[in-house]
Amino acid sequence: CFNSGSSWDKCDFETNLCKAFPEFNLQPGWIRRNGRSGMGPPYSDHNGNESAYFLSLSSEMQSSSAALRTNVFLPTDEEHLCQIRFHYWVSQMSGTFMVGLQKHSEDTFKSIWQVSGELRNQWNGNTITINSTEKYEVIFWGMVETQRQGETVAIDDITFSEGC
Repeated sequence: CFNSGSSWDKCDFETNLCKAFPEFNLQPGWIRRNGRSGMGPPYSDHNGNESAYFLSLSSEMQSSSAALRTNVFLPTDEEHLCQIRFHYWVSQMSGTFMVGLQKHSEDTFKSIWQVSGELRNQWNGNTITINSTEKYEVIFWGMVETQRQGETVAIDDITFSEGC
């Protein structure tokens, strides 16, 4: 079970400040918005709050895919695995959302979890556990294949355990 104490570093996108994403504004393709932005679904964050912020990928932008990359995390050990909890929204027609791991010694990132347009338009939660013997970064990657209106991938409340 999770304790929501200080040991978890939470990124809820209510501000631009996130320890895990120091270059937050340099991550092209993601927009920080809320449900009232007039940009289509989602119309609220995962708690149902219309004015709370989240990140989304808008099919109205040129970029149909975008990566959100964390800063570098230290290797995990047996006592402190890195657990990442997050909420995501994937459009049912053509959205794909993936979490990848890029280790220090490797040039490309490997997918460790992925979901694509099989879900109804709703927020879902997931937790992944990362075990790495070397320094690594975590990449959240979203893609929308069609330019149809309302097709998007969104992410909210990314929480990192103290093992990260």
